[in-house]
Amino acid sequence: MPSSVSVPHNPLLDRLHPYPFERLRALNKGVTPNPALRPISLGIGEPKHPAPKLIEDALIASVKSLSVYPATAGEPALREAISAWISRRYGLTLDATTQVLPVNGSREALFALAQTVIDPNRPGATVVCPNPFYQIYEGAALLAGAQTAFANSDPARNFAADWSQIDEATWARTQLLYVCSPGNPTGAVMPLDEWKTLFELSDRHGFVIASDECYSEIYFRDEAPLSGLEAAARLGRHDFRNLIAFTSLSKRSNVPGLRSGFVAGDAAIMKRFLLYRTYHGSAMNPMVQAASIAAWGDEAHVIANRAQYRAKFAHVTPVLAAHLNVALPDAGFYLWAEVPKSFLNGDDIAFSQALLAQYNVAVLPGSLLAREAHGVNPGAGRIRLALVAETAECLEAAERIAAFARTLT
Repeated sequence: MPSSVSVPHNPLLDRLHPYPFERLRALNKGVTPNPALRPISLGIGEPKHPAPKLIEDALIASVKSLSVYPATAGEPALREAISAWISRRYGLTLDATTQVLPVNGSREALFALAQTVIDPNRPGATVVCPNPFYQIYEGAALLAGAQTAFANSDPARNFAADWSQIDEATWARTQLLYVCSPGNPTGAVMPLDEWKTLFELSDRHGFVIASDECYSEIYFRDEAPLSGLEAAARLGRHDFRNLIAFTSLSKRSNVPGLRSGFVAGDAAIMKRFLLYRTYHGSAMNPMVQAASIAAWGDEAHVIANRAQYRAKFAHVTPVLAAHLNVALPDAGFYLWAEVPKSFLNGDDIAFSQALLAQYNVAVLPGSLLAREAHGVNPGAGRIRLALVAETAECLEAAERIAAFARTLT
């Protein structure tokens, strides 16, 4: 006989929204993909290029390290390797013992930081996010007992977040701001002036800035994307006060399964972050640490990876741009394409369902990546295309999408 006693649970879990891919699976439940065509998915941003052999070799060579407990702070050699990479990449010198910390992928760290810095007892505790956004930002905020506020992307400004949509009263309640540069899904890179504005707001209101930079090494300009750490130093903020940057090996080195990255920045915040993660049980596997040292120490595989993405986007983007409103992004491995208004007034969900049914290509509707804010859903009417597979497969998908778009005109 079933018990009438309810199962204890954290009520904050009830505030979470389903993940976009869960929502899409439910929406596509009644859709039958065209069986005459092999399935191609551009929906999930999971790197498909081969993992570098030097990382695999480092993993195998360090298997005996599993006989010891790893420290949450990571091995000194790994923190030094990360600091050395920061120095080469950005020309910055960080203290490896107080300003750098290895983490089990940026997702874990982005979530944990919110639990570290948010005080839910302060009235109206708020986390500001770009919109569209990586869903971890919202989940981390809600489970920390905060509320969210969103700054919509502006297509007229290369999809930069319009931070002016956040009013002064909301900034005054803000404890944490997530930024993503290069952006997911738009690929927009934040310039120095935008960083200057956010730093001034942080100084005025005391909130922490979490800079998600996991796409920083896949870019299409001659100039590499500006890091939050780099922007702070250029503006004379050499203590990186109230700033934490997040970087991952997943995209840079094609090892999403390794779950390895780092956070770096304000030493005072890092000290509390380490304390939280020590109790949370977030120590990095010793084999992963060894592989990470090898990855951060080598740039040749990163340059080759970036060249492969550049060649792929050069092939695919013109095929799509002939029929859809889409352009090469600043960085990242997504195309952010507009659904033709001729198709159900630009309904991105219906477009993705029809594309799957007729051409067996899966894409992610943009509206699932955003929340309605300021009267609109800034992801509506767009689709995100993850060009993560090999060039031939992405090109075939693009040709199918183009064929579908032709039928609409």
